[in-house]
Amino acid sequence: MADTHTYDYAVIRIVPSVERGEFINCGVILYARTLKFLGARIDLDEARLQALHPGADIELVKEYLKVIPGVCAGSDDAGPIAKLGQSERFNWLVAPRSAVIQMSPVHTGITDDAQKSLDRLLETMVPG
Repeated sequence: MADTHTYDYAVIRIVPSVERGEFINCGVILYARTLKFLGARIDLDEARLQALHPGADIELVKEYLKVIPGVCAGSDDAGPIAKLGQSERFNWLVAPRSAVIQMSPVHTGITDDAQKSLDRLLETMVPG
């Protein structure tokens, strides 16, 4: 049997009207410290966002969402947060905030393959 490792994850949400509190799930961030894995998958349902909030600037939302996988990967073009260690990047990404892009509370799981778990979580948590 393969070694198992714990991981933490959060669902990425779009909250187009913070006052109303309605949201759609559009991605997942997964951090497995012992596997040295931090990754994100994004799948924005533009039609669903438009239905929830007809005035949403979808192109701007997509631009902001593109930064999340870059921060996870530590990409040079993802800004100063991407230069931090994996744990600090994950904690910064999942910190509670009142913004259009928010994260769910952090949950935990067990995996022997972090990438497969990330893919499964996206499939499970983000309608598509």
